[in-house]
Amino acid sequence: MSTILQQILADKKQRVQSRVRQRSWSSWMEEIAVMPPARGFRSALQKKTVSGDAAVIAEIKKASPSQGLIRDPFDPVAIAVAYEHAGAACLSILTEEAFFQGSDLYLQQARAACTLPVLRKDFVVDRYQIAESRGIGADAVLLIAAALSQEQLQEYYAEATELGLDVLVEVHNARELESALRINPYLVGINNRNLHTFEVSLNVTLSLRAKVPQDCIVVTESGIKKPEDILLMQANGIHAFLVGESLMRQPDPGTALKQLIQRVP
Repeated sequence: MSTILQQILADKKQRVQSRVRQRSWSSWMEEIAVMPPARGFRSALQKKTVSGDAAVIAEIKKASPSQGLIRDPFDPVAIAVAYEHAGAACLSILTEEAFFQGSDLYLQQARAACTLPVLRKDFVVDRYQIAESRGIGADAVLLIAAALSQEQLQEYYAEATELGLDVLVEVHNARELESALRINPYLVGINNRNLHTFEVSLNVTLSLRAKVPQDCIVVTESGIKKPEDILLMQANGIHAFLVGESLMRQPDPGTALKQLIQRVP
């Protein structure tokens, strides 16, 4: 496991312990009981793919461990509105604080400004975070196979589903994919970024696609920068995309998204 990932997970475990002391799991469950249903994350992706369009999960991200500060000034509300108008299927919002400068508040602000389903992009290391995610308004959560045991993956997936959340299970290689497929997920994210080296290669998704059942939506993550990348993936049966940094670095992320998903002859 990479030093960076180890640091992130160790920090996250400490932060979760602190959050548990501030607000109990049962308190979150009481709030969730009176909340309206989550927006359909998976169904929003399916709606796009069925029509033949690229289903983009457009990411709102302020910084990253490998690139440092990505966007300043940072306005999650304006970005969310721009993404929705540009044709995004869903949003992904970084809430990890120490390494990505994220915030739960960014998720809440962005979700309130649009009608798109929202993925809470964070490092889940405890079942507490599942209830917390639903409580702060997320419609879907990310489970990273590299960060969880098989038992944790199974437990957290079931917990999230029980609370009405969709789940994106993220993998980086064949071994992690094998582990993920044991829980029969309906959304698998194949991350083209190596968490150990942070190098990116689209071949990661292309090499693993055939191992994923046809009834499971594959989301390719990282490295999608131009329309030709979209076409390459679609030609290989991949129609859902998580795109963040390449959009965040543009003056107008909405315009950048429109240009990315334009149909290329």
